[in-house]
Amino acid sequence: MKREKFERLLEEQAHNPQAKISFEIEKVKLDVATLVIETRREAGITQSELAARVKVPQSTVARIENCENTSIDTLSKVASALNKKLIVSFE
Repeated sequence: MKREKFERLLEEQAHNPQAKISFEIEKVKLDVATLVIETRREAGITQSELAARVKVPQSTVARIENCENTSIDTLSKVASALNKKLIVSFE
């Protein structure tokens, strides 16, 4: 039932340009959160350990992993702390 309601909502909003933009923004935040979580876990470190490497509070890492906004500067520091490179592109 919930799935049907969600699919109907998506269909209704498919022609709404503002809804499409909002959806894309949330998708990017989800993608970033997923990448940070997976990369941190692959490195075998906790949120607290990552936060210490980045020199931010643990709550900052938690917010990123919970799909909240963050700056490019912070994401770059997170990537560096995980021995990765942040790459941003427009497609």
